[in-house]
Amino acid sequence: MAVAESLAGSAGASTAQSVAVKPPIGVKLAYCFGQVVESSYLGIAGFIFFYYTAVLGLSGTLVGTALAIAMALDGAFDPLIGSWSDGVRSKLGRRVPVMLVGAPLAMVTMGLLFSPPPGLAPFLMFGWLALTKVGVRAFASMYNIPYFALGGEMSDDYLERSRIVSYRLIAGIVTGVILTALAYSVFFAGVGGLQKPDHYPAFGWTIASIMLVCALICCAGVWRFAANLPQPRTHPDPMLKRLVHGVSEIVRNKSFLSLFFSILIFSSAAGISSALNNHVYVFVWKIRPETIQILAYALLFGILVGTPLTPFLLRFVEKKTAVGAGFALVMLAWMILPILRVTGLVRPTGADALAWLIPMCLILGFGCGIIFIAYPSMMADAADEHEDLFGSRREGLYFAGLGFAQKAAAGVGQMVGGFALDLMHFPRDAGRQIGVEVAESIQVHLIAYWALLPAALSLLGALVFIPYNVNRERHAEITARLRVKRAREQGA
Repeated sequence: MAVAESLAGSAGASTAQSVAVKPPIGVKLAYCFGQVVESSYLGIAGFIFFYYTAVLGLSGTLVGTALAIAMALDGAFDPLIGSWSDGVRSKLGRRVPVMLVGAPLAMVTMGLLFSPPPGLAPFLMFGWLALTKVGVRAFASMYNIPYFALGGEMSDDYLERSRIVSYRLIAGIVTGVILTALAYSVFFAGVGGLQKPDHYPAFGWTIASIMLVCALICCAGVWRFAANLPQPRTHPDPMLKRLVHGVSEIVRNKSFLSLFFSILIFSSAAGISSALNNHVYVFVWKIRPETIQILAYALLFGILVGTPLTPFLLRFVEKKTAVGAGFALVMLAWMILPILRVTGLVRPTGADALAWLIPMCLILGFGCGIIFIAYPSMMADAADEHEDLFGSRREGLYFAGLGFAQKAAAGVGQMVGGFALDLMHFPRDAGRQIGVEVAESIQVHLIAYWALLPAALSLLGALVFIPYNVNRERHAEITARLRVKRAREQGA
């Protein structure tokens, strides 16, 4: 994106048609550090869910309700933040000032989320969870939405956008490895480590501090490049008016709607599975905390394999085709072992379960890697289509939609997981009893919610994705028209 504005004033339309902006390697590396905010926020979701339900004993319904409140409010905040960053004009560019506001506030609220005062009554604990979760979601959005939009603006090249997302996703994998190692090898190591409440506050504040440092490194490394990207040429309309007008535009774009609802459904499926990971690993597969990290590494390794492979794959196939392959792999991973376990054909536990779970996590990660690379790239392509159709840039709103859909991985997933624990009558004191055995019927229900329900939702997400129609050829035509338009604006 933003080609003509970065060209010399004497550049003509013919030059604009042939030149694509590509950020230097240093900018892309600095940009990667910002991914730590989202990866940390999503990575702690499963620990928060297990902490408040299994360790602190709060009702799954209350936990689900608190998270539903946070998600609903976050859904209202995201478009406001996206519209706000679209209209910012500053020496740091449109996005970086908003990111600098959100990062420290996200750090403080994340630490408080892991540190409820001791001895709270259930209703007060519910209030603490709801309030701090709303804060984390809102302030993380204040950083992530302009961060994602900035990634889409860095280049208008069809393949370069996928490479930028690949850099970002690799940073997310590294973050996941570090977070997993800190969790299972440091803070929750040993028998019953996940079930000890005094281990959680230090873990939360440590992750929050790492998140803030990396967010600031990102801002420091990208602001010069970001400052040269296009900003509003005229004073923007008031935020509410701009928001209403922008939303009315994007809901008329079929490409955006298919992307938004597809990733919303898929992220919710992933969130349900992630929320119940620790419950299933501890109470069904009976795996020690030190061993759980092996499965997390297998998942991340699968994503790592898919990350560099996807941009290479996209040289030969359309992004839509690649996403279809990713959906197929994810559904396959969520069906084979769970069906065998639910039907009683295999019932491995402990070390024996690893031989089944590691391949499952590898396939799941590989499929997710393809999807996570392609979707942000396609959202940026859809934002170009939007400018071609309506004459206005709406990256902030587009990536607000993407950000909200991805955060449903934590919100909807934990909400459904909380309700599911109460529906299956999961014993609330099980988390405080090391080595406890739960009934077979409860184990079956856990597996069904953990994998089979997400597989069904993924199929629905794939069907919703079918109408998306911005392919390589159409995007090239759109980009050519936009480059001519921007060159003319620059000349004017």
